[in-house]
Amino acid sequence: MPEITRKHTNARMSQLVIHNGIAYLAGQVGIPGASVTDQTNDILAKIDALLAEAGTDKTNILTAQVWVSDIANEFAEMNAAWDAWVPEGHAPARWTGEAKLATTDYNVEIIVTAAI
Repeated sequence: MPEITRKHTNARMSQLVIHNGIAYLAGQVGIPGASVTDQTNDILAKIDALLAEAGTDKTNILTAQVWVSDIANEFAEMNAAWDAWVPEGHAPARWTGEAKLATTDYNVEIIVTAAI
């Protein structure tokens, strides 16, 4: 069985798990209470850093799961930041939904998997 590597681990979760050539990231959230744009940009920077630590980058993202706390009012703002970040020709399979997040200070959470 291939090795499983867990990074930034606590009793509840790991921020990054690497197994069989795939990097699995935990849901990333941004600056609590910041605008949707600022939260999204902070999340995307965290994703970039975790992917680099795994030896990959955003051009290898396979899937992205995006949660927003108010899809009617936050979807376009989150998408503007997302669209500026995703490299042309490398858009992952992505789905977006509305959810109550961990606290009302969070408006966006993004979860990705990437090939290494």
